[in-house]
Amino acid sequence: MTPFRLDGKKALVTGGASGIGEQTTRALTNAGASVTILDMNLAAAEKLAAELPGASPLQCDITNEDQVNAAFGALGTLDILVNNAGIGLVGNCEETSLADFQRLFRVNVEGLFLVTRAALPLLIAAKGSIVNIGSVAGLVGVKRRYAYCATKGAVVAATRQLAVDYPQQIRVNCICPGTVDTPFVEGYIEKYHSHEKEKIRAELNARQPIGRMGKPEEIAHLAVYLSSKEAEFVNGAVISIDGGWTAA
Repeated sequence: MTPFRLDGKKALVTGGASGIGEQTTRALTNAGASVTILDMNLAAAEKLAAELPGASPLQCDITNEDQVNAAFGALGTLDILVNNAGIGLVGNCEETSLADFQRLFRVNVEGLFLVTRAALPLLIAAKGSIVNIGSVAGLVGVKRRYAYCATKGAVVAATRQLAVDYPQQIRVNCICPGTVDTPFVEGYIEKYHSHEKEKIRAELNARQPIGRMGKPEEIAHLAVYLSSKEAEFVNGAVISIDGGWTAA
């Protein structure tokens, strides 16, 4: 009678080999699901899959329509999709080039669209679930994150729209994390603040009213719940998990 079990379910996590994606892959596996780890980094996906029963790696560029369609055409069945893959950018509107703006939309929005569209026939057949990983940046303004906020706002809107179009066929929900201690954040610190890492890390911890960054496994556990039978009445929800950021 353990709750939130996913025994016999087939799941796929995009960007599933690192950070929030990796922990979501692990948590879904621990709940009994067989997980396809879709990632650009095949070596990392293979390494993780070797550690997890029933897991399999899959290399795919989510911005490439042909690759996405081929990947999902070969799956056979799918119960759970976690749209986790994404990239970030620092810069206000004036600091953002058109090329960078388009690059973020290509990955964070178009990639999510291509994956979701390819997965829908399988998910509808299984009466499955989609969990989109958004961000507090899709709910509130974050300084010098113009393009990133725009893309994550689109993820929130796309989540709600899908829930309206397919209310009885699938469930679609969105998790909006605050700053989470992941390689994604470490990469940001290294790129923009290599000379003041500890100062910036302290500021990132303080930005969440709770006083620390989130842990990837905390996001992963919410994704497991939203994918489970116990969450069957949760649809079109946009859930913050941000240490109180959006409440302040």
